[in-house]
Amino acid sequence: MTWVRTVLGDTLPEDLGVCDAHDHLFLSSPRLAGQELNDASAARAELTAFREAGGASVVQWTPYGMGRRAADLPLIARDTGIQVIAATGLHQAAHYTTELLTELHGRLADVFVSELTTGIGTSGVRAGLIKVAGGFHALDAHARWTMTAAAEAHHATGAPIGVHLELGTGALDVLDLLSGELGVPPHRVILGHLNRSPDFVTQRQAAQSGAYLAFDGPSRTHHATDWQMPDAVRALADAGFSDRLLLGGDTTTAAARSVNGGPGMPYLLRRVRPRLELTLGNGLVERVLTANPGRAFGVDWR
Repeated sequence: MTWVRTVLGDTLPEDLGVCDAHDHLFLSSPRLAGQELNDASAARAELTAFREAGGASVVQWTPYGMGRRAADLPLIARDTGIQVIAATGLHQAAHYTTELLTELHGRLADVFVSELTTGIGTSGVRAGLIKVAGGFHALDAHARWTMTAAAEAHHATGAPIGVHLELGTGALDVLDLLSGELGVPPHRVILGHLNRSPDFVTQRQAAQSGAYLAFDGPSRTHHATDWQMPDAVRALADAGFSDRLLLGGDTTTAAARSVNGGPGMPYLLRRVRPRLELTLGNGLVERVLTANPGRAFGVDWR
């Protein structure tokens, strides 16, 4: 059986409903000092706003050591009626202390497997994906270490691997490593932030591999703007890769939440969805928001 592993237990892929395939309820990092997502009331309000906009599930890509607050996720999911998927994994080295990274050496894959199968810390909440990260147009030693551990954990559990692509770059290098060298089936790899690098050729090559391509987050300074994204998605759909596409909001700071005046999670359905429907049609966008996440995060768990 194929199941999506949520913070309230395993559910059928077809029961996810409209899914924000990449976002954050809780997140903290030295690189985001003063803008941490650490307010449970705000997280609950943001999920409620997302539900009122038509949403039904959210995948939180916050990995190990970045303030996931896993123990809070089941209560918030119950209170709001939104299914939440949590992540294990490790981000770029800049998000951690040297001491924490040293402590994880030699046992990173074991940590990932434990959080996927037993639970995150003492919370009992099991992760449903592994999140790792590349660098800008390259993979440094830290990225190769974390991706090697992610591949080991995938082979042990079947879990999908979500990849932060720095400014949307490095997709093919990631696939060369994860799928080429480390044997992870491409359809178990989810490439994030492709909207931030509008390289249609690279996007098509990544889709041809069988990986999932996530277009996640409204525009930010120096990123590709929202109006370019529909053209990229349409080009991929016209090439026959509509079943490889995912959409997400990627809210990473308190100021970006809708309850604080930012776009937040509802923006995905309030503005991004209707803009894509003008380009792709309602039926295709509905499948991208519902059927595709079920396949991307559905696992025959081992």
